[in-house]
Amino acid sequence: MTYDADIVIVGGGLNGPALALALAQGGLQVIIVDAMPRATREMPDFDGRSYALALASTRVLDGIGVWEEVAAQSQPILQIKASDGRAGEGAAPFFLHFDHTELEEGPMGHMLEDRFLRAALLAAMDREERITQISGVAVTVQAVSASGVSVYLDDGRALSARLLIGCDGRASPTAARSGIQRSGWDYGQTALVCAVAHEHPHHGCAHQFFMPAGPLAILPLPGNRSSIVWSEATETAAAIHALDDDAYLAVLRPRFGDFLGEIALAGKRYSYPLRLTIANSFIAPRLALVGDAAHGLHPIAGQGFNFGLRDVAALAEVLILAARRGEDFASPLVLERYQQWRRFDTMMMAVGTDSVNRLFSNDNALLRGLRDLGMGAVSAIPALRRRFMREAAGLTGDLPRLMRGLPI
Repeated sequence: MTYDADIVIVGGGLNGPALALALAQGGLQVIIVDAMPRATREMPDFDGRSYALALASTRVLDGIGVWEEVAAQSQPILQIKASDGRAGEGAAPFFLHFDHTELEEGPMGHMLEDRFLRAALLAAMDREERITQISGVAVTVQAVSASGVSVYLDDGRALSARLLIGCDGRASPTAARSGIQRSGWDYGQTALVCAVAHEHPHHGCAHQFFMPAGPLAILPLPGNRSSIVWSEATETAAAIHALDDDAYLAVLRPRFGDFLGEIALAGKRYSYPLRLTIANSFIAPRLALVGDAAHGLHPIAGQGFNFGLRDVAALAEVLILAARRGEDFASPLVLERYQQWRRFDTMMMAVGTDSVNRLFSNDNALLRGLRDLGMGAVSAIPALRRRFMREAAGLTGDLPRLMRGLPI
């Protein structure tokens, strides 16, 4: 079988380009296919979408040559405060406080707008001769043989490679075409996402208010702006999202409080249903899944994109090292190394985020008292507090080399 590339990646959002860059730096030829037109993906306008990048994730971006292009446009996360909250009452005194000065490595993470990260990834791929980009074209069929995989596009082209990687979201057509099913459940919550401008500076502090219907995260952006991830019961969220901007703000203000002064919308508003969805397998013959295609978690811990970059770093390391040893890097034995590395970690995070959401998304007075006492103990015990801080920064567990700041 002749190959057009070593690897075809389906999905050009964020994880797909990051993986393509990591693999190309390891000497592999990559084709990345995305159904969205290039012009749409590189639009420069601020639309409110942002990502909380853990420290370990910024190391991955640095390792693939992207971080220095966007670092100046990011906002360091210097503190994290968590507290209970109710609409109209403002936040209660915080029961958990992390300060970056307790970490030797620096800030726990950075906030970065989608428009900057997406543009930097596209530019980096343009500079990499081992990457071929195909935009505005969808995959319709994939076929696996003993020696490779063939991918057929809706413009009539066919591509062949040794390995196919799905980075195409929670609904992942790549996974579905391979017969991989998913497990999970609906949380009965919807996330309302936007950005706001505010009167007072945030001083790099991220806030998490645990409201009865779900968490409200206020995440610092450069300047006097913050990203909002606001979880509500699905029916309530639909009604709020249907409001005009002024009415939307009128509902948000009593939940947000006045600690940052007056607020105003800065960018578009989004909503998306919250579900736990995990692929029953992260691999199939000559196929691997990465990011949301493998797992969709509750945003309560802010680990969605960070966990995708863990997949990126782990899979790139497994494939590159196998290729250097002369192995067939698309063989079941090699792909199983990736699955064993990432699946247990993913399941533990899924259980953790699910448990925290169920514990905190209610107004039970007894549960509130117990959880506040427990989180207060975490905040008060230095060793335990630093352990949780390192977890938030992505510095714990069996980290791939890129997440440790090392080349593959």
